[in-house]
Amino acid sequence: MAAAELLSNGVVKRLVERRRPPKDWIPHDDVEDRPDSSSFPSGHTAAAVAFTAAVLPSWPWAGAACAVPAVLVAVERVHSGAHYPSDVAAGAALGLTAATLVRVAPRLMIRLQMTRG
Repeated sequence: MAAAELLSNGVVKRLVERRRPPKDWIPHDDVEDRPDSSSFPSGHTAAAVAFTAAVLPSWPWAGAACAVPAVLVAVERVHSGAHYPSDVAAGAALGLTAATLVRVAPRLMIRLQMTRG
């Protein structure tokens, strides 16, 4: 989750300046409490998907159960007016990427050390 948050909020949000969806697009009145930061990508979605992707290989049933709240987080971010659907999709992709990198990094480091030998 930390890697996903760092990647989404610490790197990509700083590179992509995107305004939040217009308030008049939101079909409810709860749009006043939105962050001022860039809309792209969704850091909440990135973290939720990263957690799910990290749990899934070790505990498939728990990972499947975690997928439900991860999807709900993504849907809520769009419904609340905090993000466009593409922000959420990018956040999910970053979450998957971060989880994969964290999972394979130890093996890559071991291989690198063995080749330097």
